[in-house]
Amino acid sequence: MRLLGNLRFYLILCSLLTAQAFSQSKSIVISGTVTEKGSGQPLEYATFVLQDAGNPENVTGAITDLKGKFKIRTTAGTYISRIEYLSYKTLEFPARTFDASINLGNLEMEPDVAQLEAVEVVAERTSVEVRLDKKIYNVGKDLTNSGATISDALDNIPSVTVDVEGGIALRGNDNVRILINGRPSALAGFGSTDALRQLPADAIEKVEVITSPSARYDAEGTAGILNIVLKKDKTRGFNGVINTVAGTPDRFSFTPNLNFRTDKFNLFTTFGYSYSTPPGNAFFDNTYQQGTFDRITEERDISRTNSGFNGNVGFEYFLTENSSITASVFGRLNDGEDLTVNNTVRFINSALDSRTIRSETEVEDEASYQFSLNYINNFNDEGQELAVDVQYSYDEEIKPITITEQNTFPNTETVGAENILETEEQNEFLIQVDYVLPIGDAQFEAGYRGNFEENQTNFNLEELNLATGQFEANSGLSNQFVFNQNVNAIYTQYGDKFGNFSFLAGLRLENTQLTGEVLGADTETLEELLGEDVALEFDKNYLNLFPTLNLTYELRENENITLGYNRRINRPRGWFINPFPSRSSRTNVFQGNPDLDPAFADAFDVGYLKRWKNLTLTSSVYYQKETNSFERIQEETGEVTSDGIVIIRSLPINLSTNERVGAELGILYNPTKWWRINTSFNFFEFNTEGTFRGTDFGATNTSWFSRLGSKISLPGKIDWQTNAFYRGPTENAQTRTKGIFTLNLAFSKDILKDNGTIALNVSDLLNSRKRIRSTETPFFSSDSEFQWRERQINFSFVYRINQKKKRDGGNRERDDDGGGEYTP
Repeated sequence: MRLLGNLRFYLILCSLLTAQAFSQSKSIVISGTVTEKGSGQPLEYATFVLQDAGNPENVTGAITDLKGKFKIRTTAGTYISRIEYLSYKTLEFPARTFDASINLGNLEMEPDVAQLEAVEVVAERTSVEVRLDKKIYNVGKDLTNSGATISDALDNIPSVTVDVEGGIALRGNDNVRILINGRPSALAGFGSTDALRQLPADAIEKVEVITSPSARYDAEGTAGILNIVLKKDKTRGFNGVINTVAGTPDRFSFTPNLNFRTDKFNLFTTFGYSYSTPPGNAFFDNTYQQGTFDRITEERDISRTNSGFNGNVGFEYFLTENSSITASVFGRLNDGEDLTVNNTVRFINSALDSRTIRSETEVEDEASYQFSLNYINNFNDEGQELAVDVQYSYDEEIKPITITEQNTFPNTETVGAENILETEEQNEFLIQVDYVLPIGDAQFEAGYRGNFEENQTNFNLEELNLATGQFEANSGLSNQFVFNQNVNAIYTQYGDKFGNFSFLAGLRLENTQLTGEVLGADTETLEELLGEDVALEFDKNYLNLFPTLNLTYELRENENITLGYNRRINRPRGWFINPFPSRSSRTNVFQGNPDLDPAFADAFDVGYLKRWKNLTLTSSVYYQKETNSFERIQEETGEVTSDGIVIIRSLPINLSTNERVGAELGILYNPTKWWRINTSFNFFEFNTEGTFRGTDFGATNTSWFSRLGSKISLPGKIDWQTNAFYRGPTENAQTRTKGIFTLNLAFSKDILKDNGTIALNVSDLLNSRKRIRSTETPFFSSDSEFQWRERQINFSFVYRINQKKKRDGGNRERDDDGGGEYTP
């Protein structure tokens, strides 16, 4: 019996030892969520550290994602753990045995008030974040954005350029898709960027530069996507920011951004009023090979008056701890009046023949409305999520235009006069469903997006009958153009991580329907303008696949390389298709082309990132090949004005191919605590091949642009920031554009116990932001200079209610911008 009892004892002991040995080698998962104590804000990029209690040199860890969640796979055992985050008190836990997978739940961290002053300097080092498919720039710290517009803020983002007319380009390519919070928005008006030049930059939380979009994004935009994420505070209680700006030339704006949050709801509002009178000017020197005049010069003075009101009200209701529904309404009203006075001088055989003065007054009454509804459900702590978005947008623009032209030499006779009434309406409906399903360490996504858009343009023209002195309707050019674009898309993508290697692969299927119809017009007049082979009514349907692939390999903790591939589409917008010519000039007109087809592009991108203690380096090499690409060409219409001037037309056409190759480099450097340097350089070359109506429009162009930003913290809580930008010369088959240099300067000082900030901002200090072009064709040549806005000086005052200056790590929110990134 004693022998049997001893045998039993040894068997039990062996079993316990075996179980203990097994538990020591068993693989488990430790997860949790890190938030800020009091506010409940998720803390992104906090570090969870796991240290072996028996072997302190054995240390591993994990980084929290956008929602403050972390997950680490390790072996069962006894560990000492802690959570570290810049400007927060370290959260430490005593030794604990982990023998099975566990979720530690919500772990709260307290801000370390003693470190806040240092944090505001250090936080500047992390103003760029790199993901699998995008770079994120936190623009709120840029002083030159104080009192500036959203368009101005974009011009300070690496890889992005904004020309003198407000046109936005990414890596030198102007076919870039602009999104607001991940979606098309009424902020973009009729597909233009006019509204972005009127809304304050202070409303921006961050800008995402997406040069290799994942399948979750709309395939529109061959250059890529710029996603502007607006502020929405997550701090409990009542808080906000009020920004007042006054400047010269006349400029005034008042923008309160207020937020009230409780455990059950979040109410956020942004209102703004703006008034500005930005003057502009232009000069043209045209030489003609035929016609009555061999040379004509035009000198234009442009006076603008813009006043507008915009408001956004949103209400987020928390259904449960993991689900919420958000409703928001956005509205914008803008009244503008532009007066352009054009002094024209005509020469025959180099001798002065005549002078005229042309006055054009254009009134713009714009109204935009947008209604949005969002539902999100985070089913569990593993990341399973369902998001549903519904959005309706309406835009209306009414433009009465009055044009008069009369001689000033050798007589004062009236040359002509026109009354134009142009109205544009756009209705757009969007529905989007996104589902995210974690599968172990991997992530699967699928979704649907439907975008339905109708544009209607009404154009009515009355011309002065010089014989009778009465205005008569021009039935040949008065018209109504209706354009519809409907896009239905489904997508799926899958991401995973194996050791140091991460990937995100996706496929998007899109069906595009483009329809257009011309109503109430004289078809004979149009056929004379466009040719009989151009269809005035069209119904086109395209079904296309758009694959995407993004790869990342981590060479070290702070060093990685990326590879991206995506296929994109460039759909022609309504004003590129509308066949009716513009009336801004009697001799140079722009006319849409109803025969335009979408262009398609395949793009490759290889990137490299390296972080040191005080320096961050980002770089990439990219290649893109676009087929059926758009190009604006100039040609003779075969018509002359009543006084013998040849009429030149600009027309968008489909060319065969456009190849683009380039490289970019960005450096963010902090030589000291009080000095930050941000510089970037982008070099590219494109080659266009194609002929149109027997003319070869092929061209090769090499260009580059670079920017340098310096921010210095001076004594007395004064910050000094300088931004310099230079864009090199460019050219196509007909036009050469000279380089442009711009210098912006800003100073700011914190007052009222850091609750307020005053700032002085000078935009285009040297008044050098001018587009200078030279055009050569077989029938005419032109030298021109255009300045959309002259130097602007702004003084601003910012007052913060119940909040200090934003520091890195605060104001985190759900990444509901159409994300598309996989964070292992």
